[in-house]
Amino acid sequence: MPALLPPPRAGGACLLDLEHLTRLEDGERLHALLWRPGPGWRMASSAVLGGGIADRAWVLNAQVAHGYRRTDPARHLADLARAAGAGGPGVGLMTAADVTAPGRARDGGVEAVATAGISVRGWAAVPEEGATGAEPPGTINIVAALPVALGDAALVNAVMTATEAKVQALLDAGLDCSGTPTDAVCVAARTPGEGGEVHAFAGPRSEWGARLARAVHRAVRAALPAAAHP
Repeated sequence: MPALLPPPRAGGACLLDLEHLTRLEDGERLHALLWRPGPGWRMASSAVLGGGIADRAWVLNAQVAHGYRRTDPARHLADLARAAGAGGPGVGLMTAADVTAPGRARDGGVEAVATAGISVRGWAAVPEEGATGAEPPGTINIVAALPVALGDAALVNAVMTATEAKVQALLDAGLDCSGTPTDAVCVAARTPGEGGEVHAFAGPRSEWGARLARAVHRAVRAALPAAAHP
């Protein structure tokens, strides 16, 4: 497994403190973003590695080559995270899009980061067609972090809110689609502490859900290719 080589880390305090990683794989230079906040985080994700709801210590968003053909993406992501020194359970997402300049946004303590490849896009509900094989990992990936604890239902609600905000961003950019076939999302919230407040709602009209929606909307808009902006 080729080593991941981190360039110098930029300073600045933020919740989603991302490490930019690079590697050589099959003769191609590829990049990744790694967030490793350590313990104390509970995440809900649709990612191929570490999906579901559980305590997680890191999130890796890895660029892969166009025409990706590996049939073990979870193992591939786990190997990449291990090579970068990420310990414990984590979440791994992948995309064929460039991740070196992600869209970022903050709103009231919530932070969101998005990478966007939209060459393969469309609407979620389409007429039934024959199987076309594995979809290419073009992918809009969203990682968001909230500085508060959410219950499990609220975490699921937060994933819904982030997805709605993504679709709103695509429509606001003039794109006739709801996303790509391989979009993924990861929402992180603080692990509930004994006697601490646990928020039960994260819909777009709740306090924290509204902040999440605005942050994701701006992050996705910023991540979209320049040609997608009206």
